[in-house]
Amino acid sequence: MGDPTNEYHPFPSKLAWEVAKWAKLRGPTSTALTDLLAIEGVYERLELPFKTAKDLNAIIDGQLPPRPPFKQEKISVGGQSFDFYHRDALECIKALYGDPDFAPHMAYAPERHYTDEGQTVRVYNEMKTGKWWGRVQVPRKAGATVVPLLISTDSTQLTLFRNKSAYPIYMTIGNIPKDIRRKPSRRAQILLGYLPTSRFTHIKDKETRRRALANVFHACMRKILRALSSAGLDGVNMASGDGVVRRCHPILAAYIGDYPEQCRVVGCKNTECPKGCIMEAGSLGEFGEFERRDMDDVFNALATAADGPEAYLKACAEVGIKPLHRPFWEDLPFTDIYESITPDVLHQLYQGLVKRVIGWLKKVVGPDEIDARFARLPPNHHLRLFSSGVSHLSRVSGQEHKDICRVLLGTIIGIQLPGGVLASRVIRAVRALLDFVYIAQYPSHSTDTLRYLDDALARFHADKDVFQLLGACHGFNLPKLHSMLHYVEAIKLFGTTDNYNTEYTERLHIDLAKDAYRATNHKDEYPQMTTWLLRREKVMRHDMFIKWRLAGSPPIQDVVAPQQIRHLRMKIARSPNTKAVSFLDASRLYGADDFKMRLAEYLLQWNNPEWTTARVRRIAAGYTFAFKSVAAFNKVKFWHPDAQGQDNAPETLDCVYARPAYRDTLRRVQPARFDTALVADRDVQEEGSPARALVQGFRVVQVRMIFTLSRTAAIAAFPNATPARSPPQHLAYVEWFSRFQNVPEANNIMYRVQRAHDGHKRMSSIIPAAEILRSVHLIPKFGAVAPRDWSSSNVLDRCSRFLVNSFSDRNTYISIY
Repeated sequence: MGDPTNEYHPFPSKLAWEVAKWAKLRGPTSTALTDLLAIEGVYERLELPFKTAKDLNAIIDGQLPPRPPFKQEKISVGGQSFDFYHRDALECIKALYGDPDFAPHMAYAPERHYTDEGQTVRVYNEMKTGKWWGRVQVPRKAGATVVPLLISTDSTQLTLFRNKSAYPIYMTIGNIPKDIRRKPSRRAQILLGYLPTSRFTHIKDKETRRRALANVFHACMRKILRALSSAGLDGVNMASGDGVVRRCHPILAAYIGDYPEQCRVVGCKNTECPKGCIMEAGSLGEFGEFERRDMDDVFNALATAADGPEAYLKACAEVGIKPLHRPFWEDLPFTDIYESITPDVLHQLYQGLVKRVIGWLKKVVGPDEIDARFARLPPNHHLRLFSSGVSHLSRVSGQEHKDICRVLLGTIIGIQLPGGVLASRVIRAVRALLDFVYIAQYPSHSTDTLRYLDDALARFHADKDVFQLLGACHGFNLPKLHSMLHYVEAIKLFGTTDNYNTEYTERLHIDLAKDAYRATNHKDEYPQMTTWLLRREKVMRHDMFIKWRLAGSPPIQDVVAPQQIRHLRMKIARSPNTKAVSFLDASRLYGADDFKMRLAEYLLQWNNPEWTTARVRRIAAGYTFAFKSVAAFNKVKFWHPDAQGQDNAPETLDCVYARPAYRDTLRRVQPARFDTALVADRDVQEEGSPARALVQGFRVVQVRMIFTLSRTAAIAAFPNATPARSPPQHLAYVEWFSRFQNVPEANNIMYRVQRAHDGHKRMSSIIPAAEILRSVHLIPKFGAVAPRDWSSSNVLDRCSRFLVNSFSDRNTYISIY
């Protein structure tokens, strides 16, 4: 029982608790903590209830609420014994289901969402909106609650040199919203255990070795999930975080893993479809629908194990599975393991098809030209600049492939191909692939957007053979290409792909495997790793309890789900980066050549809104300023709400720079940076132009300077200001680009713009900084060969024609596509 007068019990004070929390979550090793507390006066002055790390561990182990413990078990496969550590799966499900932190967000029943009153356009986002949950819910008795299980396994390296690896298995439940599940800090994923990592190197035959590894995997998984057979069928009473007890049926919904893991789970060969498609050898690259294997046939084949090895081998071969010894999913109720295998955006798309296409392009065009184009792209907040190109990259990560995807299409437009092959087909194929990659990651899908996904896949298959014609590849018998056929089905069943992307579970390796291993002495590590993880879980759980106590111990039913914090749309620093920029320096440092004239025009037009443009320009030529300088800022920040209007989606941070050249801390000269942005096109909007996309009614500018006037200067500059009509605090000097055309270019589906001129000068203006809506990335039209005198810092000035990049970030893509 806790002390009702002490919110930090069993720690006597807030200081003692904060030190304990720091030691377990952020602090050094146990030896270092003990040495720190052994320094004379430290323990006494802090008045801690523990003198050593061992004392602290005793408090955590004995007095903090327990978590599902790990236990060690042995299995024997092929005459060899293996130890592995795991938790009771049912207890882990109860811990997640009953966590009060998730109670305001939990879903207990399936839902159907539509965009129209006639319910013809269905929406898919959370797992509860998918068809799987509704289908599984129907046969259950009244009042039953389905708990969809999402399980993930993946081996990971623990060390760089000793080749030490771990094989963790993670689990979460679909009742918890996806935006919570994908954040490691929310602890909605739980570690079920560590599977054996033996490689059976003593078995020389590769097929026998693979079969032994598969049998070890299934034997361990069967032990870990054994309680789910009866619980899923008959149900078990569970208390949710709000204290309500429901009869729950935990049922395996989705199994998350990369391609080798998927094949190991279902028991198929590495050249086959783990979704159970029946196809001839070598046909993975074909586009169309395929007949699927029936689970009843698979179960019947598994039942022949009692008839002898020969009959069992023959039956398994006929249904397309390996002769596994009791696969773990055999006894799980209402589970179709083929259906449970979900798409994997990270490995199938970014580390699969995107990686191959980049390799094909480098082979066709040559690495030098590809690198030259990447190195000459202008900067943007959402982009990573590859100043040395991309051909030299090794062990390219998924994030690096994402960064390449943001600019890949623009870098190959206009490129010269060998053999007279039409470049338009390559452009269409790459555009279709990128469309599929981006649309597949929408946080919310509808019947309409799923048609876009199907269309993108059809377009890619229509033009993919151009890579074979160019000699970049010898065929398309690729499992990861075939997997793209199953995305629409999976989204309809389980919601959008951010419910089951391996990218989120791989992030768990850092917290639940790598960091745990580093905390050990690297000898007999698994008992130490599991103990370390349990103590961390207890401390984090107790931290939540303390915060609840400090909030007044409100009933869970009264706890309101926290709202997404919405920042200001735009933010400029309170203090300017340069306090005094003269009109001459505005031209010399910022490239604002007509700054004095444009500022005069703006001030005259603001103070005299009834004046015509011609009159303003005539009078501006002789305008006399009461000040000689302005204060300049280097950047403006934006926060964009989700383009699909999802309240639980994180806002997109954006930034526009207008910064002159400077020297860094090492005295190296850094080039000037003046970003491009979107602003409202007043003339078009006033004419009532139909807004078909973000580009309609808006215009691209290059922001040369963001500035403000001093208080004294503002009083002199805006004499007609009133409380009802106050002048803008921040202004921007911008150079204009041409208006968008009504339709984008045919093959790349990107809009073309170019510099706008007023006579022989670039068209420029001063506008309120608040009219800058967001950054926008422009890709130069390089032509057949990228000019070698162009660079990332000067390309916006030297190039005359550009394409508006629709792939710079997801918000831009959804808005422009």
